[in-house]
Amino acid sequence: MGECPPRALSATASQMRESARRFAKACCPHGVPTKAVRPISGACKGRAMFSAKTRFETADNAISRHLAARRARSLPVLDLTESNPTSQPTIAPSADFLNRCLFDERVHLYAPDPCGLPETRQAIARDYAEHGIDLSPERIIVTASTSEAYAYLFKLLANPGDELLAPAPSYPLFEFLAGLESLCLGFYRLGYDGEWFIDFGALEEAITPRTRAIIAVSPGNPTGAYLKRGELDRLSELCARRDLALICDEVFFDYALDVNTGDIACALADCQGDCLRFVLGGLSKTALAPQIKVGWLAVRGPDDLVAESLRRLEVIADAYLSASTPAQLALPRILAARPSIQSAMHHRLRHNLDALKAFHRGHPSAAWQPLRVEGGWNAVLRLPRTRSEESWVLSLLDEAGVLVHPGYFFDFPEEAFVTVSLLVAPEVLLEGLAALDAHVGQG
Repeated sequence: MGECPPRALSATASQMRESARRFAKACCPHGVPTKAVRPISGACKGRAMFSAKTRFETADNAISRHLAARRARSLPVLDLTESNPTSQPTIAPSADFLNRCLFDERVHLYAPDPCGLPETRQAIARDYAEHGIDLSPERIIVTASTSEAYAYLFKLLANPGDELLAPAPSYPLFEFLAGLESLCLGFYRLGYDGEWFIDFGALEEAITPRTRAIIAVSPGNPTGAYLKRGELDRLSELCARRDLALICDEVFFDYALDVNTGDIACALADCQGDCLRFVLGGLSKTALAPQIKVGWLAVRGPDDLVAESLRRLEVIADAYLSASTPAQLALPRILAARPSIQSAMHHRLRHNLDALKAFHRGHPSAAWQPLRVEGGWNAVLRLPRTRSEESWVLSLLDEAGVLVHPGYFFDFPEEAFVTVSLLVAPEVLLEGLAALDAHVGQG
């Protein structure tokens, strides 16, 4: 998934997703958007001075309007969408800790390296080594965010009008990042049969002559499904055979909850099919510090492709030099504390996932069902298909005071699904589940 948490997109996500498809259509005639292009009202209608790919629809959607109306009446909201770790003071790194990490006598110096400060890249490489991955610091590019890492890779791999493939369901930010590079975004299906899996038949069918890369997310957001070793082998073999790059977003990789860790693998690990692979990470999730604004991408694959990728990425990064010196100097200290930083988050996530399962077991007649969660910060609930997702979400908010995300934010192929955050305070989760259960049970 990108650097912005789902909550940042929730207010206007459906319009944002729709506008992404509109500008993808405008700049990418080979794309197949699911929505028709609609005119945007306003004083600048018809003016040619702006790019079609920035023709965003930013009006509030029904969910954000209902939420604003409820808060205007000072009515309580059980927010089960919260995904900002800094909103949880018992989990996020303390101000004192971050202040100590950010204090450095070299902060007044400016000696930029397009690929990132050497000690920053060395610290990231050490962190991978703790996961059993041998990676040279020279194969790491430091960015200001994971979203920027995506932007670098999209510039590197594709020309305007080319295509990228992303999983569905998946995080909605991909369409915007691709559209801003004048690229098309296609999708390949994730199936569910008690656990999520890649539908490789659908993936093969989705590849076109204009496809340049396949995006995978491990664990997925919001599915929580890890890329299994067998899937990684098949993806790598497919990409090598079709001359495609593999981009794997592993920002939530450290948060395994209900999966045999021997079955999963970092995409930087050795695998069958030696394709060009890029793995993305960042402090936002790894160290619960989105405000520090440091991400990275790491490269593995055939030596000649890796060398050419790094040569070109250095030039791209040199045009921006986005990652700040203070943040890069702080990263080694922050990553060194990763185990202790993540400990409280692991406890919260496991506690809430166990509470969710226990609540459902304790209500055998519940009209809703949680899907399996292997890792990450979210859970998916299946609701009865007696009404639309938006109708469920609006009625839960208006009548039960519970805020959840609808599945259509993430391109679920059918209804009705909602997602809840496992980051929220345990008492909020239980109260919200009780209210949701009572409301859904009434139909």
